[in-house]
Amino acid sequence: MDRQLVIKAQAGDRAAFAELVVAVSGRLHAIAYRMLRDRSLAEDASQQALLQAWTQLPKLRDPERFDAWCYRLLVNVCHAEWRKRKRALGDPTTPLPAVEPRAPDEIAPVADRDLLERGFAKLPMNHRIVVVLRYYADLPVPEIARTLGIREGTVKSRLYHALRGLRAAVEADARTIPGDGAGEATR
Repeated sequence: MDRQLVIKAQAGDRAAFAELVVAVSGRLHAIAYRMLRDRSLAEDASQQALLQAWTQLPKLRDPERFDAWCYRLLVNVCHAEWRKRKRALGDPTTPLPAVEPRAPDEIAPVADRDLLERGFAKLPMNHRIVVVLRYYADLPVPEIARTLGIREGTVKSRLYHALRGLRAAVEADARTIPGDGAGEATR
Protein backbone atom coordinates (compact mmCIF):
# COMPACT_ATOMS: atom_id res chain seq x y z
CA MET A 1 0.00 0.00 0.00
CA ASP A 2 1.25 3.46 -0.85
CA ARG A 3 2.20 5.09 2.47
CA GLN A 4 1.72 8.63 1.13
CA LEU A 5 -1.75 7.79 -0.10
CA VAL A 6 -2.71 6.53 3.36
CA ILE A 7 -1.27 9.67 4.98
CA LYS A 8 -3.27 11.88 2.59
CA ALA A 9 -6.43 9.92 3.38
CA GLN A 10 -5.74 10.25 7.11
CA ALA A 11 -5.66 14.01 6.60
CA GLY A 12 -9.17 13.85 5.10
CA ASP A 13 -8.35 13.60 1.38
CA ARG A 14 -11.43 11.82 -0.01
CA ALA A 15 -9.83 11.15 -3.40
CA ALA A 16 -6.89 9.41 -1.70
CA PHE A 17 -9.28 7.32 0.36
CA ALA A 18 -11.24 6.44 -2.79
CA GLU A 19 -8.00 5.10 -4.31
CA LEU A 20 -7.40 3.04 -1.17
CA VAL A 21 -10.93 1.66 -1.38
CA VAL A 22 -10.39 0.62 -5.00
CA ALA A 23 -7.14 -1.11 -3.97
CA VAL A 24 -8.58 -3.12 -1.04
CA SER A 25 -12.32 -3.51 -1.54
CA GLY A 26 -12.12 -6.59 -3.78
CA ARG A 27 -9.88 -8.43 -1.33
CA LEU A 28 -12.03 -7.43 1.63
CA HIS A 29 -15.18 -8.65 -0.09
CA ALA A 30 -13.55 -11.95 -1.07
CA ILE A 31 -12.28 -12.53 2.46
CA ALA A 32 -15.66 -11.63 3.98
CA TYR A 33 -17.39 -14.05 1.60
CA ARG A 34 -15.03 -16.84 2.56
CA MET A 35 -15.75 -16.22 6.23
CA LEU A 36 -19.51 -15.63 6.07
CA ARG A 37 -20.38 -17.87 3.07
CA ASP A 38 -23.07 -15.42 1.89
CA ARG A 39 -22.52 -12.86 -0.88
CA SER A 40 -24.89 -10.17 0.38
CA LEU A 41 -23.63 -10.48 3.96
CA ALA A 42 -20.06 -10.30 2.66
CA GLU A 43 -20.83 -7.18 0.68
CA ASP A 44 -22.45 -5.55 3.72
CA ALA A 45 -19.51 -6.56 5.92
CA SER A 46 -16.87 -5.23 3.53
CA GLN A 47 -18.77 -1.95 3.12
CA GLN A 48 -19.16 -1.64 6.90
CA ALA A 49 -15.41 -2.27 7.34
CA LEU A 50 -14.60 0.42 4.75
CA LEU A 51 -16.95 2.86 6.45
CA GLN A 52 -15.20 2.17 9.75
CA ALA A 53 -11.85 2.59 8.00
CA TRP A 54 -12.87 6.06 6.83
CA THR A 55 -14.09 7.18 10.24
CA GLN A 56 -11.21 5.60 12.19
CA LEU A 57 -8.40 6.27 9.70
CA PRO A 58 -6.97 9.24 11.64
CA LYS A 59 -6.33 6.83 14.54
CA LEU A 60 -4.17 4.49 12.43
CA ARG A 61 -0.66 4.86 13.86
CA ASP A 62 1.32 3.06 11.17
CA PRO A 63 0.22 3.86 7.61
CA GLU A 64 2.28 0.91 6.34
CA ARG A 65 -0.12 -1.45 8.14
CA PHE A 66 -3.22 -0.15 6.38
CA ASP A 67 -4.03 -3.51 4.76
CA ALA A 68 -3.65 -5.48 8.00
CA TRP A 69 -5.66 -2.84 9.84
CA CYS A 70 -8.49 -3.14 7.26
CA TYR A 71 -8.42 -6.92 7.67
CA ARG A 72 -8.81 -6.46 11.41
CA LEU A 73 -11.78 -4.14 10.94
CA LEU A 74 -13.32 -6.66 8.56
CA VAL A 75 -12.77 -9.55 10.97
CA ASN A 76 -14.55 -7.61 13.71
CA VAL A 77 -17.49 -6.81 11.42
CA CYS A 78 -17.70 -10.46 10.29
CA HIS A 79 -17.67 -11.65 13.90
CA ALA A 80 -20.51 -9.28 14.75
CA GLU A 81 -22.49 -10.37 11.69
CA TRP A 82 -21.90 -14.03 12.55
CA ARG A 83 -23.15 -13.56 16.12
CA LYS A 84 -26.21 -11.65 14.88
CA ARG A 85 -26.92 -14.37 12.31
CA LYS A 86 -26.56 -17.12 14.91
CA ARG A 87 -29.06 -15.40 17.20
CA ALA A 88 -31.53 -14.85 14.36
CA LEU A 89 -31.28 -18.24 12.70
CA GLY A 90 -30.18 -20.54 15.46
CA ASP A 91 -27.24 -22.60 14.24
CA PRO A 92 -26.13 -21.34 10.79
CA THR A 93 -23.69 -24.22 10.42
CA THR A 94 -26.36 -26.90 10.08
CA PRO A 95 -24.97 -29.03 7.29
CA LEU A 96 -26.83 -29.51 4.08
CA PRO A 97 -27.69 -33.10 3.24
CA ALA A 98 -25.02 -34.84 1.21
CA VAL A 99 -26.02 -35.69 -2.32
CA GLU A 100 -24.43 -38.70 -3.96
CA PRO A 101 -23.29 -37.78 -7.48
CA ARG A 102 -24.77 -39.85 -10.31
CA ALA A 103 -21.57 -39.97 -12.34
CA PRO A 104 -18.70 -39.68 -9.84
CA ASP A 105 -15.98 -39.79 -12.47
CA GLU A 106 -17.32 -36.75 -14.31
CA ILE A 107 -18.24 -34.57 -11.36
CA ALA A 108 -15.81 -35.73 -8.69
CA PRO A 109 -14.09 -32.32 -8.45
CA VAL A 110 -17.47 -30.63 -7.87
CA ALA A 111 -18.41 -33.20 -5.24
CA ASP A 112 -15.04 -32.75 -3.53
CA ARG A 113 -15.50 -28.99 -3.46
CA ASP A 114 -19.00 -29.43 -2.06
CA LEU A 115 -17.64 -31.66 0.72
CA LEU A 116 -15.00 -29.05 1.49
CA GLU A 117 -17.59 -26.23 1.52
CA ARG A 118 -19.82 -28.14 3.95
CA GLY A 119 -16.85 -28.93 6.18
CA PHE A 120 -15.74 -25.30 6.15
CA ALA A 121 -19.26 -24.17 7.10
CA LYS A 122 -19.01 -26.28 10.26
CA LEU A 123 -15.88 -24.48 11.50
CA PRO A 124 -16.22 -21.87 14.25
CA MET A 125 -15.68 -18.31 13.02
CA ASN A 126 -12.32 -17.88 14.80
CA HIS A 127 -11.02 -20.94 12.93
CA ARG A 128 -12.45 -19.76 9.60
CA ILE A 129 -10.74 -16.43 10.00
CA VAL A 130 -7.23 -17.84 10.42
CA VAL A 131 -7.75 -20.32 7.56
CA VAL A 132 -8.94 -17.56 5.22
CA LEU A 133 -6.18 -15.15 6.22
CA ARG A 134 -3.49 -17.84 5.90
CA TYR A 135 -4.56 -19.76 2.81
CA TYR A 136 -6.63 -17.22 0.87
CA ALA A 137 -5.06 -13.88 1.79
CA ASP A 138 -1.67 -15.66 1.99
CA LEU A 139 -0.66 -13.84 5.16
CA PRO A 140 2.18 -15.36 7.17
CA VAL A 141 1.46 -16.47 10.74
CA PRO A 142 3.19 -13.44 12.36
CA GLU A 143 1.10 -11.05 10.24
CA ILE A 144 -2.12 -12.90 11.11
CA ALA A 145 -1.19 -12.66 14.78
CA ARG A 146 -0.60 -8.90 14.51
CA THR A 147 -3.78 -8.41 12.48
CA LEU A 148 -5.94 -10.29 14.96
CA GLY A 149 -4.12 -9.07 18.07
CA ILE A 150 -3.32 -12.60 19.24
CA ARG A 151 -0.12 -14.59 19.77
CA GLU A 152 1.52 -16.53 16.96
CA GLY A 153 1.07 -19.73 18.95
CA THR A 154 -2.67 -19.06 19.10
CA VAL A 155 -2.77 -18.62 15.32
CA LYS A 156 -0.89 -21.90 14.84
CA SER A 157 -3.18 -23.67 17.29
CA ARG A 158 -6.32 -22.36 15.56
CA LEU A 159 -4.95 -23.38 12.16
CA TYR A 160 -4.15 -26.85 13.46
CA HIS A 161 -7.59 -27.33 15.01
CA ALA A 162 -9.36 -25.79 12.01
CA LEU A 163 -7.63 -28.08 9.55
CA ARG A 164 -8.18 -31.07 11.81
CA GLY A 165 -11.88 -30.20 12.16
CA LEU A 166 -12.20 -29.60 8.44
CA ARG A 167 -10.57 -32.95 7.67
CA ALA A 168 -12.86 -34.75 10.13
CA ALA A 169 -15.98 -33.07 8.75
CA VAL A 170 -15.04 -33.84 5.16
CA GLU A 171 -14.24 -37.46 5.98
CA ALA A 172 -17.52 -37.87 7.89
CA ASP A 173 -19.53 -36.36 5.01
CA ALA A 174 -17.70 -38.49 2.48
CA ARG A 175 -18.67 -41.67 4.35
CA THR A 176 -22.42 -41.00 4.54
CA ILE A 177 -24.97 -41.70 1.85
CA PRO A 178 -28.37 -40.19 2.73
CA GLY A 179 -31.73 -41.54 1.63
CA ASP A 180 -30.83 -45.18 1.12
CA GLY A 181 -33.86 -46.33 3.10
CA ALA A 182 -31.78 -48.03 5.77
CA GLY A 183 -30.45 -44.98 7.57
CA GLU A 184 -26.95 -43.81 6.87
CA ALA A 185 -24.50 -46.19 5.31
CA THR A 186 -20.86 -45.96 4.41
CA ARG A 187 -19.26 -46.22 1.01
